[in-house]
Amino acid sequence: MYIIFISCVTFIIFSNSLSLWLVRLFSKRSQLLSSWTLGDISSVLIRWQLKTRSLASYLPYPLRMMNHTGSRFENAEENEGRCLLDLPELPLHCILDRLSPDGLRTMAAVSTSLRDQCRSDYYWEKHLSEKWGRILGEAAYKEWQCHIAAQNRSISLSRQVKQKNWFSYFLRVLPGYSRKPDLREKNCDPCNELQPKESAMALYLALESGEFWFPVQVYNRENGHAGFMLSCYDAKVRYESSTDTFHARYSPHGRQTLEENIEWGRLRAPVLDTPANALHISDSLSHLRPGDHIEIQWRRSKEFPYGWWYGVVGHLETCERSEYHCRCNQSDTVVLEFKQYAQGSRWRKTLVKRETHREEGNTVDGFYGGIRKLCDDEEISTWKRLWPAKILE
Repeated sequence: MYIIFISCVTFIIFSNSLSLWLVRLFSKRSQLLSSWTLGDISSVLIRWQLKTRSLASYLPYPLRMMNHTGSRFENAEENEGRCLLDLPELPLHCILDRLSPDGLRTMAAVSTSLRDQCRSDYYWEKHLSEKWGRILGEAAYKEWQCHIAAQNRSISLSRQVKQKNWFSYFLRVLPGYSRKPDLREKNCDPCNELQPKESAMALYLALESGEFWFPVQVYNRENGHAGFMLSCYDAKVRYESSTDTFHARYSPHGRQTLEENIEWGRLRAPVLDTPANALHISDSLSHLRPGDHIEIQWRRSKEFPYGWWYGVVGHLETCERSEYHCRCNQSDTVVLEFKQYAQGSRWRKTLVKRETHREEGNTVDGFYGGIRKLCDDEEISTWKRLWPAKILE
């Protein structure tokens, strides 16, 4: 009887210990599983925020677990073989969506699987819009298509030259064959085997590297020269990453001019499709009234391209300049004022006709072209920000 009693007590104690051990084991496994899901993602984000130079370290080394307190890493052996590619699609997408352009390029070098994802237009179009969207217009994208086509033609010609060189080499090894070397072949650069891609990533990298010249309009050209104050001219620019500025080449229709160190605030995307040497057909003349902000085309002579100049609609000489008695909007004559010039300056004002206005002017005062009314407050504030420090003569 005593032996039976001892056996029962021992069995009960062993059962309780076994149950407690199983509960602890299950809790620990559950904690490990949950900590892998959150810890792995946190580890990736933390390592990326530290901006490591290479993300290839994710492949040969397991991602370490983090406990809920974040005080230390533990049980690295449990995660042997796990890597960034083991993350579900949604967390991986969230990580890639928050990477910088340099980060996407670095991540693309980790594996072929990540390469395709990191080159997706989804991520690069966002970076294009954030940094370049304000100054990239339709004209820039058309120029990019021409740039890609030119690269494709160059690669095609280079391959033809390469094939010709191989054929020439084959002929030279034949007995009795000899010819003078072609210096053009000797100086020919090896062709690039990678076809240029019409992707957002390719465009972004071409812009950042300064390889791509694209059309924009530049405020106050030639570093704010007095002769171009409060004007905006068409140009092609390229980015200089070392100074975060641009180099510009102005239209070749007149005297071609180069300019450097142009800041972002002096650039805008072309607002119209009208070429620099073509007259813009105005469609808002009938609605102009005193106080309206406008831009008008102007050029020194017919051999030069137009630039857009900022001005405001003024009152006629016969007007009482009263809000309740002004009838200027009923007249066929519109007064345009350029208040950056002093009173009495021949550049201060000009008159145009609502019904018959086309290009007007002469070789002394220049030629005035099309007019566009400014309705966007941001455009108007940009012109005011560029206002000269003193009145021009």
